[in-house]
Amino acid sequence: MALAEVFEAIVGPDAPVEFQAYDGSTAGTPGSPVKITVRSPIAVSYLAQAPGALGLARAYVSGHLDVDGDMFTALSRLSKAQEMSISWGERFKLLQELGGPKVLLPRIPPPPQEVRVNSRRFTIGRMHSKGRDANSISHHYDVSNRFYEWVLGPTMAYTCACYPTENATLEEAQEYKFDLVARKLALQPGMRLLDVGCGWGGMVMHAAREFGVKALGVTLSAEQATWAQEAIKKAGLEDLAEVRHLDYRDVKETDFDAISSIGITEHIGKANVPGYFAFLNGKLKVGGRMLNHCITRPDNTGPSLKKEGFINRYVFPDGELEGPGWLVGQMNDHGFEIRHEENIREHYSKTLAAWCANLDAHWDEAVEEVGQGTARVWRLYMAGSQLGFDRNVVQLHQILGVKLHKDGTSGMPLRPDWEPSIARARASA
Repeated sequence: MALAEVFEAIVGPDAPVEFQAYDGSTAGTPGSPVKITVRSPIAVSYLAQAPGALGLARAYVSGHLDVDGDMFTALSRLSKAQEMSISWGERFKLLQELGGPKVLLPRIPPPPQEVRVNSRRFTIGRMHSKGRDANSISHHYDVSNRFYEWVLGPTMAYTCACYPTENATLEEAQEYKFDLVARKLALQPGMRLLDVGCGWGGMVMHAAREFGVKALGVTLSAEQATWAQEAIKKAGLEDLAEVRHLDYRDVKETDFDAISSIGITEHIGKANVPGYFAFLNGKLKVGGRMLNHCITRPDNTGPSLKKEGFINRYVFPDGELEGPGWLVGQMNDHGFEIRHEENIREHYSKTLAAWCANLDAHWDEAVEEVGQGTARVWRLYMAGSQLGFDRNVVQLHQILGVKLHKDGTSGMPLRPDWEPSIARARASA
């Protein structure tokens, strides 16, 4: 059987992409802006070993399958192929038509970027122990600061932006996100902020520069900490801002006026989330606010990230996503009165689209910097994530809590005052 026939059987004869295989067969829509090229039998072996998204990812990352055109569009048009789940009987029939067991044997090892299979150091030790978490974070964030500068842009913010208008730039949206978090936390000059999982220090520097706050950020990524400290020095913020290469569990200071947790809960692990919120509550003054900003799944009952899926194998080793209601409950049960919650998943879709465009614009430099395989991982991961936020496979929630005074008072305004329009109306009243 020609590979084009297999392609048509999986995605349909009128698939809105052009397909070409090494055996000379073609299918799909000629001249489509998206073209899929299967370059060698190894791609077929990967798909035979792991039908669906993982097999496709292995074939693409290794360079045995190419995608020409916009990756987001390609994934949107190939959703059926990614979700393919066939019985063993159907799999054996397909294998016979493709050439029999030779497409499975000898087994082709996954690309070296697949850390959960190829590197035992990511699976050694107790789940979410300090050492194992450090390895997992290092794998994802210690890729190359230069690579991240190209993808993330000047703000170096690797979390969901918040777009104040439909046409706002990525940089404007990231600054607006930092400002929104600061206003939700009611930051004022002289306050002390702890930013957990601070990345390259964007929130820390924004709080110091715009609000006169003394801000401490901690990250498990050595490269992030080095970059952030240099950026703080360049900005002349050394007296107010600091980023440490440190596990949040090793922060000694206490009595912070506010805490921001932006994009770290996904790395904590479900079993550790209750202790995480209790720990942060213990670091906070009474009357202080804590904002948790993180990716969630859309419900409280489904599975977390697939342990053997593409994201966990290639991008976020040991990552876990929980439902928004469960997270709200855990914050509530560990010392925080919940005062506000919002889902901004559409904003993450726009953020990822901007990151994808940045990567495409710097593709040649990115490949030279981190290698073809890693660049392909990022192209696939970001476009796939954009599709996930578009289709409500994943969400992004901000949850604001306050540590009440002993008499039960919160110090919160009667109505939220952190949106600029509301703040301006209050100021002019």
